[in-house]
Amino acid sequence: MRIDIISLFPELLKSPFEASIIKKALQSGKASVYFHNPRDYSHHKNKQVDDYPYGGGAGMVMMIEPIDLCIKALKKNYQYDAIIYLTPDGETLNQNSANHFSTLGNIIILCGHYKGVDQRVRDNLISHEISIGDFVLSGGELAAAIFCDSIIRLIPGVLGNESSALTDSFQDGLLAPPIYTRPADYNGWKVPNILTSGNTPKIETWREEKALERTTRLRPDLL
Repeated sequence: MRIDIISLFPELLKSPFEASIIKKALQSGKASVYFHNPRDYSHHKNKQVDDYPYGGGAGMVMMIEPIDLCIKALKKNYQYDAIIYLTPDGETLNQNSANHFSTLGNIIILCGHYKGVDQRVRDNLISHEISIGDFVLSGGELAAAIFCDSIIRLIPGVLGNESSALTDSFQDGLLAPPIYTRPADYNGWKVPNILTSGNTPKIETWREEKALERTTRLRPDLL
């Protein structure tokens, strides 16, 4: 998977890709991530990439030309399966959509900033609009890091045990059941006996029951 991220502030993005599972995915070649600054495509003397909104109002708007030129330059060398704009009013990212995007080959991610981007970018250049929640950030960089983490970890071979992702919350429409590790007894706080019994069928039944119980209690909207 190749991910090209268009951002005015790529320095906000780089550290999440320099550690842990995502770093291993990049080092192994399972995924590659590249950063592109729209300022490099601005024809203005001072590399301007934003301007006041037509009709008045507070805030600045990212201009269409630098974004369009950047996307065109990328598309000269690669074909893209999705061009994604991260925006609070987009479709909310969930596990199903993360599963879908993780199967794609090449992706462009556009990070908005200020009041967002010229609407013509959204109307003509973007294939998907994604939100990470009903709140507003200063820019799309942190959202891009979250989005990338959610899909890169699902690429086959990235996780040490591929079945691990299949038991995550939301994969089957339920929250994951409680999990424990050694020691079995700590300060009198004990691991449920069923988990140390070695009876795999009963353990799986227990996990299914607990997953349903937790979902009913914490996220009934999922049922």
